[in-house]
Order: sequence, then structure tokens, then C-alpha cells
Amino acid sequence: MCLRIDMRSYRADNGANNQTESSADTVFFGSKQILWLKQQLLASKATWKVIASDMPIGMIVYDDWKTKSTFENMANGDGQPKGRELEMVELLRFIKQNKIENVVWLTADVHYTAAHYYDPNKAQFQDFEPFHEFVSGPLHAGTFGPNDMDNTFGPQVLFSKHPEGGQINLPPSAGLQFFGQVDIDGESEEMKVTLKDLVGSSLYTKTLTPKKSA
Repeated sequence: MCLRIDMRSYRADNGANNQTESSADTVFFGSKQILWLKQQLLASKATWKVIASDMPIGMIVYDDWKTKSTFENMANGDGQPKGRELEMVELLRFIKQNKIENVVWLTADVHYTAAHYYDPNKAQFQDFEPFHEFVSGPLHAGTFGPNDMDNTFGPQVLFSKHPEGGQINLPPSAGLQFFGQVDIDGESEEMKVTLKDLVGSSLYTKTLTPKKSA
């Protein structure tokens, strides 16, 4: 099952993103969308629950990259959850409490490709089950990266491919364009995620074995 979510249309205005309590200023998913997402995850009988998001989780995306004082994404720097991260706390805790297994995130936005493993043992907030995130996109756009990582949810960088030497906004003709491919074996139900470059060459592959409740 693939659930496509929108992290742009319902969010509050971009700001310092450092509130310690939920409010109208910390909205990111929006109450209706997060309720819908919970309902779909809870009702699903699918082995894999793939959440396709237009923005990543633990990668910092600044709204004002010059001053690094305001944020476009939920990630806002190391430490306990604040601001928009509070909605992710709610979602991750819900997934754990309801024993929803085999959740994988496919995300985009940052103009390079990466694979992350979110490890509660290395996180500031730890009440969640570990999960993988694979990042690629957008298509046919300038290439940037790498972004700073936020340790709130314990992301571990397994792989990344981005411009070297501080280069930014490289044109598609530079060849650093990326996409991902997901294959699920019909018998074993293993999920193989492959990150690829412009010509389809495989850069990184991760095979995930599903958990199966007794």
C-alpha cells in the first residue's frame, strides 16, 4: 500500500519552528490529513505500508538559508522535538502503539539522493519503531546537497550522492539527477529499493525483509 501525503498545503507559516507545545503555529500535516493517515495505516492489511512524502523527515530545509533562522521542513536542529516535529511525534508514537509494521518512507525535495535509517536508540525522542527513508528528487532540477541532519529522530545516513566540493545548483546536464525504484518479491515479500542516476545505473540498493506478526 502506498499513501501519498502533502507536507505543503496545510502547514503553518514558516518560522523559527521552536515551539515546545502544539498550536496553530506548529501545524504541518494538518489535523484532517494526519487523522486520515492514521486510519489508513491502522486498517491496512498490506505487508508494506509506504508513505510517499514531498518533504523528508530528518533533513533540515531552511526557508532562509542565508541566516538559517527559519525552516521550511519539520526538522529544526538537534534536540528534543519542537515546532512541526510535534506532529511527527504523534504519528510515530501512534504507529508503535498500534503495532503497525513495515512502514517505509519515500521522500523528495532536497535535490539529491540518500538512504536513511531512523534509529530510536540514537534519537532524542525514542518512543517509535525504527524505519527506513529513501530520498530522491525532484526530477530535472538543479542539484544541491548534502543537507544538515537533525538528530531528533536519530537518522543514520546509509548512503548519499550529491555535488562535491560545495557546488550548488548544478544543471541536469551535469548528470547528477536521481530517482528510485522499488521491487517487491511476490513470494518472500522482500522489498528491494534501488537509488539510480540519470542513466539508470544503480548507486545503492537496500533489501528489506518484512516483519511478520505471529
